[in-house]
Amino acid sequence: MKKILLGIILVSSINFSSFAQDPIIPTSPIDLETAVNIAVENNLTLRRSQLNQLSNEANLLESQGQRLPSLNVGGSSNFNWGRSINPATNLFETQRIGNVNLFGSSNVTLYAGGRINNSVKQSKALIEQGEYNVEATRNDIILNVVNLFVNVIFNREQVKIAESQSKTTNDQLERTTKLVNAGSIPFSDQLDLQSQNATNQVDMINAKTTLKISMLNLAQALQVPFTDDFEIVTPELEVDDTFMVSESSGTIFDIAKDNMPQIKAAEAGLESAEYGVKIAKSGYLPTVGIGANLNTNYVDLYDEIFGKQLGSNFSQSAGLQVNLPLFSRFSNKAAVQRARVQQRLAEVSQTEASNLLRQDIESAYTNAQASQESFQASLIRVESLKESFRIAQQRFDVGALNSVDFQIALNNLFSAQSQLVFDKYTYIFRVKVLDFYLGNPINLN
Repeated sequence: MKKILLGIILVSSINFSSFAQDPIIPTSPIDLETAVNIAVENNLTLRRSQLNQLSNEANLLESQGQRLPSLNVGGSSNFNWGRSINPATNLFETQRIGNVNLFGSSNVTLYAGGRINNSVKQSKALIEQGEYNVEATRNDIILNVVNLFVNVIFNREQVKIAESQSKTTNDQLERTTKLVNAGSIPFSDQLDLQSQNATNQVDMINAKTTLKISMLNLAQALQVPFTDDFEIVTPELEVDDTFMVSESSGTIFDIAKDNMPQIKAAEAGLESAEYGVKIAKSGYLPTVGIGANLNTNYVDLYDEIFGKQLGSNFSQSAGLQVNLPLFSRFSNKAAVQRARVQQRLAEVSQTEASNLLRQDIESAYTNAQASQESFQASLIRVESLKESFRIAQQRFDVGALNSVDFQIALNNLFSAQSQLVFDKYTYIFRVKVLDFYLGNPINLN
């Protein structure tokens, strides 16, 4: 009884305005943790899931209330003309009769084949499932924000590479122009560098546009207005030989299936469906209840005062009701069949959730391994091309290499550096996903 009354107080005191608050808008550069918190607070899908939980809690309160007796009171006032029954004498009389009837009733179910208890347990299972679904939604939001955040950092690095390439070409163009004016090298070398410089300018503009679009995508994921003031804090991200998780994909799956909310939600859904079968089967069992009624009335034909007449006419009754379902026109059988179908569907959903998690982890693990290999290969490639470019620049400076070959060496280096940045941040994100499945919080420190 105390738990039920507490539930009534909690439900009646819920501040629904908390689900309609204004979105949080950042006022300064934000780090990953702040970005995640803003996204979680502002996400409307998550807020909708939380509101659905209130409906589940209301259903639980209603199920618990079925254990309590009902109580109804009421009254009526009537005036009759002509031949009618006098409520005081129960005789037919031909006159105007005014009367007031007051009544009260109460009923309580003593036994219902376990339907009430199983309904309460099913409602609790649905609340548990809803809580895990909310958590799963929150996890999806976190992973999406981390991906978008890392993408912004990657595109910012790409802008730096494009700017560096443009500066290098522009410096060489200035030097080549002086040599052309001095008659040391042909004018075609200057034209080649001018063309390459224009191409680099376009590449830099495209890189900045891509960065801005990635910032826009992040702001939209956070559900905040996108302005030129929107900025993030770029962490220092380094990768070493111990960065990759040491656990196998099978071990990660064994850990994740005990922690991931989508698995627990599926288990709670199956539990709810099992209680649904028990509820449906209770339709075959008898129900037992007791009821009580109180009645009194007042008739204005007599001089007896109102309160005294109500006391004189006061009556009580109580009774026991037993309902034994002998034939329900197959409705009980159909209800059980539908409940068993829902149970089978819940079993399929549970297996599906487990398989999907295993496949996601296997894919994430394979992708992380591939990214690690690509990152290591890109490191070696960049170091080799740095040395090749250093030699090419020395040869170009002394006139032993033409501008076309010099630009090929330069473009190869910056292309490799760009690929290295891509491989690095792809590798970082994929390893962070594996950490997430292991139950570790995602951070970029």
